[in-house]
Amino acid sequence: MHRRTNPLASAIVLAAALPAAVPAAVPAAVPAPSASAAVAPATYVLARAGELTITAPVAVSLGSGPPGSQRTVQMGTVTVTDHRDPGSGAWTATVSSTSYTRTTAPVATIGRANMSYWSGPATATQGGGTFIPGQPTAASRVTLAVQRTAFSHTAVAGINNASWIPTLVLSIPFSGVTAGVYTGVITHSVA
Repeated sequence: MHRRTNPLASAIVLAAALPAAVPAAVPAAVPAPSASAAVAPATYVLARAGELTITAPVAVSLGSGPPGSQRTVQMGTVTVTDHRDPGSGAWTATVSSTSYTRTTAPVATIGRANMSYWSGPATATQGGGTFIPGQPTAASRVTLAVQRTAFSHTAVAGINNASWIPTLVLSIPFSGVTAGVYTGVITHSVA
């Protein structure tokens, strides 16, 4: 994603970590009741097991800027969908970042601590419980030097979902960078 004395193109690649799908349960074949059976067997077919998923934009560009500047961009909508009913409830979405690297010579890196994240409030929610932004205001933004909580939901059973539009703020260092395209990965995950 970013920086140097001459304006540089900044590109950031975002990857959404998606949990593996839970296979649907398929009942065993139930034999037809015999004429002498007093009670017919009861059957239940589970059409689809619920999933807890997260989606995020595939890519976002931070534009360009000189050393010592900041680039601020809204990355697009991130959505958590919890279809685990009747087992749905609490979940926590996290966000992490790699460093941003210029891979052409001379190779240069902008550390992930230079990337800040602000979830902002929910733009849409559905279902019961409380949806809690990790960073509700710009003043509460955090660096992505370590994994951070982006959003969470309290334990209330039932299908639910939440969407938010996070803001990314890249601080371009004054030194140690050269003009060019820097690329990194921001990963959202939910559990």
